Amino acid sequence: MVKKLDENSSDGPDHIGIRLWSAYEAWKADFISAMNEAGHGWFTPSRATLLGFVPRGGLRQSELIARMGISKQAVQQLIDGLEAEGVLERVADPDDKRGRIVRHTGKGRAALDDADRIKSEIEARYRQRMGPDRFRLLFETLGEVRRGN
Repeated sequence: MVKKLDENSSDGPDHIGIRLWSAYEAWKADFISAMNEAGHGWFTPSRATLLGFVPRGGLRQSELIARMGISKQAVQQLIDGLEAEGVLERVADPDDKRGRIVRHTGKGRAALDDADRIKSEIEARYRQRMGPDRFRLLFETLGEVRRGN
């Protein structure tokens, strides 16, 4: 029995968590590649993650740090890089002059428009590959998993 486990150990476990993670990693790779092809060469996995936490209206930098759950320094480095690329900017919080709001620049909003289009294109490919009924079922099921129902 040990020999059989050892022989298959390179395959790794197969469970719903692995399949969800693998599917997300495949989706993310497609998305990042398409964003780069669309002219956003600055778009990397870590930057994509940060941008996923910045709503279209922006948010306080301290809130972004709390949401991401990584170190303040790591978030600041990512923001610094995206600010240098002209994608994000920090402006004074009108409600608290000590605070900073992180928001998208015009270049950042243009990237969001491309991201929306690319996400729709990826989804359309999935729908075509799976068929509309199976795709709808997957979409609904993932929504239930996310909500904990």
